[in-house]
Amino acid sequence: MSKKPSTIRIGRRYRANRLEGPYDALVVGSGIGGLTAAACLSKLGRKVCVLEQHYTAGGFTHSYDRNGYEWDVGVHYIGDMGREFTLGRRLFDYITDDGLEWAPMDDHFDRIFLGNEHYDLVAGKPEYRDALVAAFPREEAAIDRYLDLMREARAATRLATLQKILPRWVGRVAGAWLGRRIPPGVYRTTREVLEDLTADQKLIAVLTGQWGDCGLPPAQSSFLIHSLIAQHYMHGGYYPVGGAARMAETIIPVIRAAGGEVFTYAEVKRIRVGRKGVEGVEMADGQAIDAAVVISDAGVFNTFGRLLDENVPQRGAYLERLRHVRPSMASVCLYIGLRKTAMELDLPKTNFWIYPSEHYERELAALDDGPAATPPLIYISFPSAKDPDFERRRPGRATIEIVAPGPYEWFERWAGTTWGQRGDDYEALKARISEQLLEALYEKLPGLRGQIDFHELSTPLSTDWFCRYPRGEIYGLDHDPERFAQDWLRPKTDIPGLYLAGQDVVSCGVVGAMVGGLLAAIQLGGLKGWRLARDMFT
Repeated sequence: MSKKPSTIRIGRRYRANRLEGPYDALVVGSGIGGLTAAACLSKLGRKVCVLEQHYTAGGFTHSYDRNGYEWDVGVHYIGDMGREFTLGRRLFDYITDDGLEWAPMDDHFDRIFLGNEHYDLVAGKPEYRDALVAAFPREEAAIDRYLDLMREARAATRLATLQKILPRWVGRVAGAWLGRRIPPGVYRTTREVLEDLTADQKLIAVLTGQWGDCGLPPAQSSFLIHSLIAQHYMHGGYYPVGGAARMAETIIPVIRAAGGEVFTYAEVKRIRVGRKGVEGVEMADGQAIDAAVVISDAGVFNTFGRLLDENVPQRGAYLERLRHVRPSMASVCLYIGLRKTAMELDLPKTNFWIYPSEHYERELAALDDGPAATPPLIYISFPSAKDPDFERRRPGRATIEIVAPGPYEWFERWAGTTWGQRGDDYEALKARISEQLLEALYEKLPGLRGQIDFHELSTPLSTDWFCRYPRGEIYGLDHDPERFAQDWLRPKTDIPGLYLAGQDVVSCGVVGAMVGGLLAAIQLGGLKGWRLARDMFT
């Protein structure tokens, strides 16, 4: 039985006769990185056309509805939105003309379950530190040293980010200078760094309990990405008032004010490259759109592997570089609807991170046993409780989302099939996984048993279908130490006129993807772009 698509549609449906060029730049993909690049350029006076193959704009920040319920697909919470001087908040205010509001979560914003025990991460630097010391009093010195290392890593990261927009020769000189100032642990794995500080495996597990926010456990993730994520949420979690769709809704008017547009159902077949560089794009309907600048927000695997013709001279070198990076984690997500309000159900504004034990890597190995294995990680979010506007939009209803690792290999036999029409075996597998995730929910909140009105499961094939990530990856590239050693992951490519935006440029997550888009706009903005850099980074 086929399913009806969502009625939440942000953006204008593409038709060739609706194009109003010439455009100063084309953006392939309307994820938050692409929208950020387009909005920044629009505010610098450029006319930008954003081309999105999905039926709604926003990429992983879009929302969808079904059976009277509404969910976000990737914006479960964002940090640093309660302080107006942070880069993320300043950037959101800039690209939305102050049109996006934020609601704080509970002070105990993340709860880490290790078997039968749990530990809370608490908002505020002193409170965060004191809660950890209270739980691990013998590890006070290790905790303080850990916080010091993260501060050092964050300071170095800002300089390393700006290095991505410097000319290559300047970047090499700056890199040598930075190399003497960046703590050596930044480019080691998270577990290596933490095991130098403490032998307490439960403390290490609590400190790294948000590893699902980058998709790699501590033995594989770079300490750099761990530091960025942990500090990003140290002042608590926030949720966009009105839901995740408000992001695209508030950004698009800024793009339109400069004469640009965001088109949906607008599939780009290829990026056109001539002898002198980018010439524009060719659409799936055969329409050519001319522009001397194309910004790809489609990810590096799609950009260099799918959107460039084989005769583009630089393509071979990029394909070789792609051998040094890997797609990030794939996942399943259970979207749940309940016919009561979040208040009536007493749903928390706290995220649950549920692990069988503190031995993350050992538990992850169980995924090799297939879908019947105990999930090594289950993340539970309560979006209707976080959003003060939800009750107005969906009166008498509430929603929950449960995310868990879901290797692409579990679903590969159905690759290439049509969404909503993949057959009984596929639906049976989804039903088994759904029941497993529901039981995890009932274990933590037993009062919800019998309250659920609707639920459906997305898989890596859903991610591929709607967001065109072929193996269902949700964070772009894996954030291991090797990824951060790739000098070519920068907004300006070796192909004249082709730029990159999104998670693959700097780091994963909403703000990480936005910074990737910001850097592309800075490089294209000339003197105005450098003024924008000054305003955002100082």
